[in-house]
Amino acid sequence: MSVFTEIIAGNIPGRFVWADETCVAFGTHEPIKDGHTLVVPRQEVSRFTDLDEEAFAHLAVVAQKIGRAQEHAFSVPRAMLMIAGMEVPHVHLHVIPATSEADIRFENAQSGLPGEKMDAAIEKVRDALRELGYGEFVPADLHSL
Repeated sequence: MSVFTEIIAGNIPGRFVWADETCVAFGTHEPIKDGHTLVVPRQEVSRFTDLDEEAFAHLAVVAQKIGRAQEHAFSVPRAMLMIAGMEVPHVHLHVIPATSEADIRFENAQSGLPGEKMDAAIEKVRDALRELGYGEFVPADLHSL
């Protein structure tokens, strides 16, 4: 079972911004930028090329909505989307608020951030999703589905 499956199951804490029947989205524990969010299918699939087309399209649409929320919340010119993740065998899309391509380099990942700082950044994304009309998909509690 992947770490993302454990997060979705509630066995490992997460910072959730989105939940629907196909996917969830939560803040990463080592964000490249404040608000860095992962969009993850509920179904544990190792490679995006193995994900069924409908699920993959749904993840892309959710990533786009989260990107809009990040642009709004952090006043950045764009959100960047990246499919990476050799380290976790579970498809995940990285959505990162950015001002330049340098903002999406993994060597810039921040580790050891205080939980309060990560909570505050993810709450900004959650608030922006609500403001943009996607509140029905924002879990009531930051830390659980």
